[in-house]
Amino acid sequence: MKEAVAAEIGARLDRLPFSRTLWYFVVLISLGGVFELYDLFLTAYIAPGLVKSGLFVAKPAGFFATNGVGFFVFCTFAGMFVGTLGFGFIADRMGRRAIFTYSLIWYCVASTIMAFQTTAEGVDLWRFIASVGIGLEQVTIDTFLPEMVPPQGRGRAFAIYQFIAFLIVPVVAFLSYLLVPQSPLGFDGWRWVVLGSAVGALAAWILRLGLPESPRWLARHGHVERAETIMKDIEARVRRDIGGGALPPIGAPVVERAGGSSFAELFRPPFLSRTIMMSIFNFLSVVGYYGFAAWVPTLLIDKGITVTQSLLYAFVIAIANPFGPLLGFLVADRMERKWALVCSSIGIGVFMLLFALQTNQVIIIVLGVLVTLCNNWLSFTFHNYQAELFPTRVRGRAVGFVYAWGRASAAFVGLLIGFFFKQGGTMAVATFIGVAMLGVILVIAIMGPRTLNRTLEEISK
Repeated sequence: MKEAVAAEIGARLDRLPFSRTLWYFVVLISLGGVFELYDLFLTAYIAPGLVKSGLFVAKPAGFFATNGVGFFVFCTFAGMFVGTLGFGFIADRMGRRAIFTYSLIWYCVASTIMAFQTTAEGVDLWRFIASVGIGLEQVTIDTFLPEMVPPQGRGRAFAIYQFIAFLIVPVVAFLSYLLVPQSPLGFDGWRWVVLGSAVGALAAWILRLGLPESPRWLARHGHVERAETIMKDIEARVRRDIGGGALPPIGAPVVERAGGSSFAELFRPPFLSRTIMMSIFNFLSVVGYYGFAAWVPTLLIDKGITVTQSLLYAFVIAIANPFGPLLGFLVADRMERKWALVCSSIGIGVFMLLFALQTNQVIIIVLGVLVTLCNNWLSFTFHNYQAELFPTRVRGRAVGFVYAWGRASAAFVGLLIGFFFKQGGTMAVATFIGVAMLGVILVIAIMGPRTLNRTLEEISK
């Protein structure tokens, strides 16, 4: 019974035209991502401040030295691994809206506590705890967004989500440029940057008031009356958006199989190959994404640029972050997503190698911008793609599981980047990234299924 109702709810959502109401939901979910990315990207921009304060060193004596910047990055992604793999199922069990809110508060509070730590070990511990919340928030956004928008606009919805979220990256870069080299009121500048995430705790409750629970999730879990109430409200609002006219006809509902959700389903056809593919993709893609984004200032310093200049140049490169998804908006629902991932991965590898070869500072910045734009294109595309590949009943579990491999990889990528950086500088780092991107290209090109303009239920079936 509930499977048939969920199928009907899904068909009713999928026929809705993209109007003010649906964009409103996209914007609210995206604003939650703003605070997530603020907390995530400050890793790169406060690293010089952590070194300047004497708590950390850029090139530690040991691979797992707790006072190394690489270990700080390791703690960030180790926490995200725990959040995605260990708690991703909560979004399937308790709903998208509640977890969206509570995970946001979690990492904002933990980050605030981190700002007052006086030892490298204390900073590392609270960075790990904060990042558990970041990982859970990422899973929840990826499951929430595709369930609220029709298939003909999912690509654009994810592009706008990442455009809005990435607007915060230049902000954290600029704040770091202003504050990290200083100690306002005798308080290290990097601590002020970290405290900026505290405003997210207040914003969480404001965002929660405007967001309904996913009708798909409610219907699939037997909350039929509540799902119907929310669905009727959404339909009424969309009718008002389009001037009171009739909504498009409802397509044929596609019924998911009956039964509960479990991790075991991810390892049976038709989802086994998708689980393997996206696990490998996540494991490799973060080498290019975070290998560059989290080390921009440090890589610039290695090329003979001062700490202050490196933060300024990193800010200039960071300005490009919102424009990657904005440019991608133009092709998001026109280009098959697997090929968008292949093209963006080629760009990351090629531009990163050219970045390492350059000595001209202007060209270095231009290539850094190009790497960033390709990273952003890859980011919003794969967040959309991996959420489309699995059904509503296990979407949180599935996204959490495959995403966790990226977080596990990223935990060690920081240490490996530090190792390669120590051995061969920026060129060694670029070579490492290029090899990883080649792996991404092969796995997606060979194993990736088609999802463009297909309903979630059709893709899962």
